Amino acid sequence: MATFLYKLGRLSFRRRHFVALIWVALLTLAGVGAASAPAAGNSSFSIPGTEAQKAFDLLEQRFPGTSADGATARVVFKAPSGEKMTDPGNKATVQDTVKELSDGSEVVRVTDPYRAKAVSKDGTIAYAQVSYKVSGMELDDAAKDALEDSAQDARKAGLTVEIGGDALQAVPHTGSSEIIGIAVAAVVLVITFGSLVAAGLPLLTALIGVGIGVSAITGLASALDLGTTTSTLAMMIGLAVGIDYALFIVSRYRAELAEGREREEAAGRAVGTAGSAVVFAGLTVVIALVGLSVVNIPMLTKMGIAAAGTVAIAVLIALTMVPALLGYAGRRVKPMGEKGKLLGRTAKQKPERPNLGTRWASFVVRRPLAVLLLGVIGLGAAAVPATSLELGLPDDGSQPTSTTQRRAYDLLSEGFGPGFNGPLMVVVDAKNSDDPKAAFTETGDAIKGLKDVVTVTPAQPNKAGDTATITVIPGSKPSSVTTENLVHGIRDAGADIKADTDAGVLVTGSTAMNIDVSEKLNDALVPYLVLVVGLAFLLLIVVFRSILVPLKAALGFLLSVMAALGAVVAVFQWGWLSGLMGVEQTGPVMSMMPIFMVGVVFGLAMDYEVFLVTRMREAYVHGEKPAQAVVTGFRHGARVVTAAAVIMMAVFAGFIGSSESMVKMIGFGLAIAVFFDAFIVRMAIVPAVLALLGRTAWWLPKWLDRALPNVDVEGEGLRAASGDDDGDRELVRV
Repeated sequence: MATFLYKLGRLSFRRRHFVALIWVALLTLAGVGAASAPAAGNSSFSIPGTEAQKAFDLLEQRFPGTSADGATARVVFKAPSGEKMTDPGNKATVQDTVKELSDGSEVVRVTDPYRAKAVSKDGTIAYAQVSYKVSGMELDDAAKDALEDSAQDARKAGLTVEIGGDALQAVPHTGSSEIIGIAVAAVVLVITFGSLVAAGLPLLTALIGVGIGVSAITGLASALDLGTTTSTLAMMIGLAVGIDYALFIVSRYRAELAEGREREEAAGRAVGTAGSAVVFAGLTVVIALVGLSVVNIPMLTKMGIAAAGTVAIAVLIALTMVPALLGYAGRRVKPMGEKGKLLGRTAKQKPERPNLGTRWASFVVRRPLAVLLLGVIGLGAAAVPATSLELGLPDDGSQPTSTTQRRAYDLLSEGFGPGFNGPLMVVVDAKNSDDPKAAFTETGDAIKGLKDVVTVTPAQPNKAGDTATITVIPGSKPSSVTTENLVHGIRDAGADIKADTDAGVLVTGSTAMNIDVSEKLNDALVPYLVLVVGLAFLLLIVVFRSILVPLKAALGFLLSVMAALGAVVAVFQWGWLSGLMGVEQTGPVMSMMPIFMVGVVFGLAMDYEVFLVTRMREAYVHGEKPAQAVVTGFRHGARVVTAAAVIMMAVFAGFIGSSESMVKMIGFGLAIAVFFDAFIVRMAIVPAVLALLGRTAWWLPKWLDRALPNVDVEGEGLRAASGDDDGDRELVRV
């Protein structure tokens, strides 16, 4: 592989005009496609195989034309202090609002609170429910404006009016903090390279790669039913890995220049060596992201594949466009150790003492056991909050208190009880029953006898009379364990009803769907770990030609991800530093967060493992003792890995300013995970373990050594081809 990539790097350097033209053409094509593509609607959220989804599909079939997937809005009214919603003046205001809301072209129906008995027992709170033909993201701005104007008119009459539901759903924004993250990355690159030109190359190539990836996602969003979060995730990961991959190749290019090689030769060697690490690091990220498809949640699968595509583009750009731009930069990119005028030094300077990476690695190999124990205990302490992890999906109750959706949620809880915001819809399929009406009645009676049930509405059959819906109001809030137990209790009772009447009983609704999603994700976590970690483990065996090094990498990753999950729980569930992170409302951690973090963090963790340990292996196979190889790897790689980690943390942290709670949580989780993995696992635990293992770390059974392909990540083929394989050092066979 190194020889192929070496030739590719030289070719890209030499034919830079052609390479640059290809990438600019791709960027233009993707941009035009994105601009001309139809606007994407709200991504459909389906969970194949769950009972809630089966019930939803049955409703679509048996109750046609009801727009079951349409947007809804609950307009909640509260009377002024000392008044009732049944007072003539307040009643007239509500009825005028209902009439005004009914005039919208996209409105299916509006319930009158007084006819639907939607007035609280104390008479102070009432609500009108508005149902629309289309989803919240597809709703016209005019319909949203009409909804808000109607509420404002009622407020002028003296009522407190808030609007809940998904009709006012807005496209999430990331805020200015994303730009700050890129600015921090630029500063780190300038400090690392001491040159604006060298620092600008990784930023430029990363932005081009992300531009192509996100534009392609935007252009295909409507056809492939991609949500807005898909492009945000692709941008987040694409920026981070794009900058890092280019950073490693530019850094290796400068090191080759420092050894006196011509620029084209240096570019070829940089791509042949660092580029090999980029390829395998990128493969681990792609495996982790594409592996999300095993969960069988279409939205998560699309997010993973789209982000994986952006990572693949970042790898290709690093291998081709980076050497092409190095050709354009010429002498403006200085050899390693030679700074540009930007930092006030123009001559190559030999450091009087070893750099910080060398000094740190020397310390670790002298005290490996102490460093190992300190790192493991520290990460273990950070992971403690993860033992209190509570999973759920966000609803209006997780919105900031400043939003009208959250205030409407609180008013409904105040007037009708906490369970009113999470009603359960029970679907009774009596098509095979001899007496459907008796089945409907028996189902309702059985549910009334369960714990935590406040209200059970009469069955509402369809026109054919073979299917009915029953609405159940729990006594507890939607995200509570009690409500989850009620859902399982109804389903258990449904088994007895089916045995008696041959009627199937299914539970659906947003609350039941959230419960099913959480259970599905929990069930998929172990198979996902086995698949992704197993494939990457095999890949790393090929890269490092070792059993223990990949095993150590996987165990270190588990420490990182558990510590990162602990930090997420502490901030988003417990509320620690919530003000600093802009978390206005604490609550359960998003259900997909653990499995998503496992996938993404594993891929990113392997980046640093590959980049750092390949330099150690390169030194070891060329004759250095194991402890000295660790120090050599740090001397060449620690500075660049540190810069890459800081850049990646800055990019991810930039998304903490997003208005979308899922994006905010992902940004924080990935940023803290990179910190734990890069600075504690890879910079401390990894060298400590390698120092303790010695030559054993690079042991590989002979039969496996013969069976594995030689991918030559160390670039040995390049040394042999050029005759500069350092004859004073014996090549170690491992």
